[in-house]
Amino acid sequence: MSFISENRILSEVVEKNCELIPVINRFGIRLGLSDNSIRDICYEHGIDSNFFLVIINTFLNDDYFPEKKLQTFSIQQIVDYLKQTDMYYTHVMLPNIEKHLNAFIALSNPKNSQLELLHRFFLKFKSELSNRIETGGLDDDHTEEMLYDLMQILIKHLTGSFNDNLCYGVIFSISGLEKDIQMHNRIRNKVLKPMINLLDDPDFNLLSFKDIESKEENESELSNREIEVLKLVTQGFINKEIADKLNISLNTVLSHRKHITSKLGIKTVSGLTFYSIVNGYISGESYP
Repeated sequence: MSFISENRILSEVVEKNCELIPVINRFGIRLGLSDNSIRDICYEHGIDSNFFLVIINTFLNDDYFPEKKLQTFSIQQIVDYLKQTDMYYTHVMLPNIEKHLNAFIALSNPKNSQLELLHRFFLKFKSELSNRIETGGLDDDHTEEMLYDLMQILIKHLTGSFNDNLCYGVIFSISGLEKDIQMHNRIRNKVLKPMINLLDDPDFNLLSFKDIESKEENESELSNREIEVLKLVTQGFINKEIADKLNISLNTVLSHRKHITSKLGIKTVSGLTFYSIVNGYISGESYP
């Protein structure tokens, strides 16, 4: 098992592992890499090269587990990567599948009634997957089962007249999302969750994480009421339930959530959970 080092030319690594393209994109790195090393490219983009290499090597190697490196990373790096991954799935990969599917349906036999059923199935799948992305629920078997079912419908159960080449395009785009989620879940399980476990360890000094703002500074960013709303959000309560528990209106809850997102720059429940754990609002056991 060989590992990628910071002296490697990134373009050469990507040539041999094209599945890394969406991963480096989440770090703000675009193609047109020239012959620059990973160290130089990370420096140019203001990226911690050690963190970048842990993500890349975890993505490429099933048995890689960088336990000793975990304590050198900032929680904010983890949160940012998680946010970028969620956004990439929602704004790039799912729309890409839908674009291919719409072209496939539009240019196939309009008399094939299965295609409309397939479209309705995909919309339901997209809605459920988007919800799981929003709530941080991708790291279980159900997500991969949904993708598997969609692939099986196309490969085994689709009949009638349809455009073969466009069907292949849909399958390839689904396969890309499936593999990316599998790799990302490995990163969640091998990197993110162990860090949460460290935060929950009473013998672990939170200040050993570099670049973390002081707890007092973070607390001052939110009002007491916003912190109450934040804790309930990370515990899985919906807006109406939060309103009932705090005896406030639904519009007030929505306003608080908007302010929380604006102040923290974090939109997903998983990202808010990380923030809450770091600041002691909830325990690591609340992490999905």
